Amino acid sequence: MRRKAVALVAVALVSLTSGCASLQSSATEVGGVRKTDERSVRDGGTLTVALNSDPDKLDPTLAQTLVGRTVFAGMCEKLYDIDEDGVVVPQLAAALPATSADGRTVTVRLRHDLKFSDGTKLDARAVVTSLLRHRDLPGSARGTELAPVKSVRATGPYTVRMELDHPYVPLTGVLADRAGMVMSPTALKKYGKNFTNHPSCVGPFRFVERVGGDRIVLKKDPNYYDADKVHLDGVIYKPIPDGNVRLANLRSGDLQVGDQMGPIDVRSALTEPKLQLFNSPSLGYQGIGLNVGNVHGLGKKPGKLDTPIARDVRVREAFELAIDRETLNKVVFQGMYEPACGPISPQSAIAPGVKPQDCPGRDVAKAKKLLKEAGVKTPVKIELKTSTTPEQGRVGQVLQAMVKEAGFDLSLRPTEYATMLAETDAGHYDVFTSGWSGRLDPDGNVSNFLRTAGAMNAYGLGDPEIDRLIDEGRAVADPARRTKIYNELTRRVQDAHTMIYLYRQKNYVVATKSVAGIRVYGDGLVRVKTAGYTR
Repeated sequence: MRRKAVALVAVALVSLTSGCASLQSSATEVGGVRKTDERSVRDGGTLTVALNSDPDKLDPTLAQTLVGRTVFAGMCEKLYDIDEDGVVVPQLAAALPATSADGRTVTVRLRHDLKFSDGTKLDARAVVTSLLRHRDLPGSARGTELAPVKSVRATGPYTVRMELDHPYVPLTGVLADRAGMVMSPTALKKYGKNFTNHPSCVGPFRFVERVGGDRIVLKKDPNYYDADKVHLDGVIYKPIPDGNVRLANLRSGDLQVGDQMGPIDVRSALTEPKLQLFNSPSLGYQGIGLNVGNVHGLGKKPGKLDTPIARDVRVREAFELAIDRETLNKVVFQGMYEPACGPISPQSAIAPGVKPQDCPGRDVAKAKKLLKEAGVKTPVKIELKTSTTPEQGRVGQVLQAMVKEAGFDLSLRPTEYATMLAETDAGHYDVFTSGWSGRLDPDGNVSNFLRTAGAMNAYGLGDPEIDRLIDEGRAVADPARRTKIYNELTRRVQDAHTMIYLYRQKNYVVATKSVAGIRVYGDGLVRVKTAGYTR
């Protein structure tokens, strides 16, 4: 799929306000996107990147977090990637996939002479091993994405053929993310379930060590096919949830890159002559997920929960009507994000017609009326789990104050991010702050989360009509028809009030001026392959 998403990418935007200092003086303008002159980057040195939380498993089959994807961007390449224009391009594959006329056979040709970080050769059999693991491993977060793949086999040393049970338009986009990451079959055989502690892929850097809650260390991989473009000796990823601490470490030089910086910290960074800002629009969303049927855990069929929000959709609608998205954006994010009420970003390759101005406004009177009609005792007690970042704490506090006026008693439980994921996956929650970094094809933003028993459907949502629309959107190639399908699907999801979409972030990355060659695209990942220190 070579459809451009308009304004998807800004590799390095010079400013958000008139007072922002410019980026590298060595940058040149190419096609309307600022790019760093690679000749200005010297070899050597280690780059320290601050993440806003500790990644989950470093196993592409099981991983779910954006911060994990950022680490993978340094060590695990995919069959396909997206470029600065939001176009899917070959990465480990030699060309875009060839699809049969009936849409049921997809052939992928691989690049030759590739090696994993452990020295194992990458060939068609290695790709088959990874794809089958992604599809079939119990607990796989990729299972829903690859469910249409009926069989995978090597038809030559560097050719892989997939047979599908129905035409599956999003497949190329799926293979441009973790489902397209190829793992060393030698490492998979040796370490099994412990692969997460010994990951081996093809990438500019190889895994060295992980100290939980403190750092993930990568070193330049001499086996990498494009090693001459890699300037750094290594990269260290450090989880630092507090944006103020990340910014202070950037100022002191202890860090060189701060990922997912919040608006308050971004505004502060704009006045710093030694710092530079990278940003891009987001393909994802942020909101709150409500548990309506997650009784047996992630990936299981929904059950019945005896809670007010699970029993009656009117209670969930009242909860949403008590929220003012515009005020939330202004109070917590200084108006630097965008209100949202659907899963698909306007930056998507297929963007439905749900715009921020179409989102429902706050209506406390109607919310109170719905609670009365539902016959629930007020205040309705609900617990909201949030991550421990100060920003998410502020989101929780604003929501708490808003919904109180409508008849809800919202208590807050800040929870370490990895723990929150485990607990919500298991169904141990009422409501939690839920977000997604987004995918170019809209199916990547809906199927895993909204399909009955989807691989990341932590809400316990089960709606046959939503399932039907997901299947139809996957099988239809015509953009106009797909847009109509996803419009209908979005309205259906809105009516369920199970995932309440609140805002879309912008991908803000702050770096020291001594760093060049960083890439930040619409998927929100910090790409460090060509990064280095200026001469």
